Amino acid sequence: MIQKDVGTIPSARWWRIIPAAILVYIFSFMDRTNISFAMAGGMNETLGMTAALSGLAAGIFFVGYVIPQIPAGHFAEHGNAKQFIGISILFWGGLSILCGLVQNPTELLIIRFLTGVAEGGVWPAMLVIISHWFPNEERGRANAFFLMNIAFASIITGPLSGWIIARFGWRWVFIGEGALTLALILVWYPLISNRPETTKWLSAAERDYIVSRLAAEQAQIKSTAAGRISYGAMLCDLNLWKLILLYFFYQIGIYGFAMWLPTLLKELTNTGIAGIGWLSIFPYIAMIFGLYGFARLSDRSGNRRRYIALPILGFAICFLASTLFKSNIWVSYGFLVACGFFMQSASGVFWTVPPLIFSTEVAGGARGVINALGNLGGFIGPLAVGWLRVGFNSYDAGVYFLTAALLAGYLLTLNLPDSTTGRTSPNSKN
Repeated sequence: MIQKDVGTIPSARWWRIIPAAILVYIFSFMDRTNISFAMAGGMNETLGMTAALSGLAAGIFFVGYVIPQIPAGHFAEHGNAKQFIGISILFWGGLSILCGLVQNPTELLIIRFLTGVAEGGVWPAMLVIISHWFPNEERGRANAFFLMNIAFASIITGPLSGWIIARFGWRWVFIGEGALTLALILVWYPLISNRPETTKWLSAAERDYIVSRLAAEQAQIKSTAAGRISYGAMLCDLNLWKLILLYFFYQIGIYGFAMWLPTLLKELTNTGIAGIGWLSIFPYIAMIFGLYGFARLSDRSGNRRRYIALPILGFAICFLASTLFKSNIWVSYGFLVACGFFMQSASGVFWTVPPLIFSTEVAGGARGVINALGNLGGFIGPLAVGWLRVGFNSYDAGVYFLTAALLAGYLLTLNLPDSTTGRTSPNSKN
């Protein structure tokens, strides 16, 4: 792990690339999760949906989400990530508006699926852009700052969605927030550049630093990865499948929590939808501190494995405790807030791992494969909670299932290669 004096490294890209990436993904995350507030705010009754069908509607987004992942990651690495994301913004904003116009569950399911397709390539494309602008020793923090979009989106979505539903009805959550998404195109194109080599606003010192560090990083990976830069070899790499399964179980926990949090709060506190909106923001305020803290520790030590494992374990323990102590409302709520602290803290560190294992020729595709298959957990988590709620007439069984999934992710993290601990060169094996 190469340490740099951050005071000597020019930082213009931190103020240009990261804010634009955060802003775009705030609305991406908002448009995929506002259905959770619509579910708690009258959509189920209007469309005649059971808890199981609601879970399917929340989760089917992720079936569509997997489709563009691999081609998007490859295109972003070798083509124009900026243009790809710009087109995606237009499609998912328009589809979000259409969600507010549905008349039956079938229409909702179709549009949610298509929204997933429209958003699916944005994540790997955005990670590619970040990897082009931030070397390994900065990438944990860069990813963490980017992932703070989830916290900011959730802090905004809770009160905003609760207020919109209370005042105008659940349909306007989709229509209003979708319209705001379309306006993002006016911000995205002026601010973002694909690579530092061709960017005019960047100083020569900063450009030289980025280009030289990324070149050294790739040279080190290729020196230990001879003959292993094809997609076929990548797909046969056991470490790829460890990362896929880890991310799958992690996403089961994350989206099971995120999609059902408003309903869990409603059951726990018997509060109206506007109050639930405000209560829902505190786990995501805690998330900001968790994201930055674990990313900083990981960047300083170079130990990616440790700072993926610890947040996942903390998330599992706090989620389980929120159910075990639910007889005391505010103790249970305190554990839900603690869940927020840990919930996304492993994510920023996790996405530093693919570039440590795979060379740039296939790293974009690797991110796409991991995100595509791993995000099927985002389909399973909400759906399983809905089914278990119907089967056991309680959300407790759903929480136990999500906790078990997180513990499985924790155990898989412990088996990541030594190159993720900062003790050996990239691409070394266990």
